[in-house]
Amino acid sequence: MTHKKTALVTGANKGIGLEIARGLGRIGYTVWIGSRNESRGEAAAEALRRDDLDARFLPLDVTDDRSVAAALETLGREVDQLDVLVNNAGISIGWGPPSEERITDVHAIYDVNVFGVIRTTQAFLPLLKKASEPRIVMISSSLGSLAWASDFDAPMAEVNLLGYNSSKSALNAVTVAFAKDLAPLGFKVNAGCPGYTATDLNQHTGSRTPEQGAAIGIRLATLPDDGPTGGFFDADGTVAW
Repeated sequence: MTHKKTALVTGANKGIGLEIARGLGRIGYTVWIGSRNESRGEAAAEALRRDDLDARFLPLDVTDDRSVAAALETLGREVDQLDVLVNNAGISIGWGPPSEERITDVHAIYDVNVFGVIRTTQAFLPLLKKASEPRIVMISSSLGSLAWASDFDAPMAEVNLLGYNSSKSALNAVTVAFAKDLAPLGFKVNAGCPGYTATDLNQHTGSRTPEQGAAIGIRLATLPDDGPTGGFFDADGTVAW
């Protein structure tokens, strides 16, 4: 068993998740690369180890109860506590006007972006509760801001995605629910928006690099004791719900 600070980042085999893991590794965390794809997860962990970071691969499909339970069992054999959980895994499929989005696509998006987060967070709470300063980070999006969505003249107002946007609104509500529940135990639970980051999610059309997008996740994962909980933040500060 080790008392070195440990972080689990879901969907960390590429993009923002990989850069969050890299950033936490650089400041001394043991980082577990959660990935449902074994070859990509192993490759990502090996890439970080080549940079002298303490990185391990953890098979994890956030949509599968058995996979999450197996990941918890594996991690529990290796560490006695989990200091940070970054719920980064997310998808967006079936882009199109809300009137034409297929319900099967919306369901698949929610299965990862919302239910997967709840499933994973609940499963790893026993290990998180053993940490002295537990942190949970939800990687959200300003597209989930209802204040933004209700402003027809807002920047990128045309990005009106029924499944993805509403899943991030739901994720923000999930963030607040967990924050209120876990605050008496010293948890800091917050949502972070990476900004319009170039990743596979948007066919690499974003204006920000994955390293820039990862910064908010790293910051929220390492908040001091007097840091906020139950908030929604990006690089510029607080984001309106």
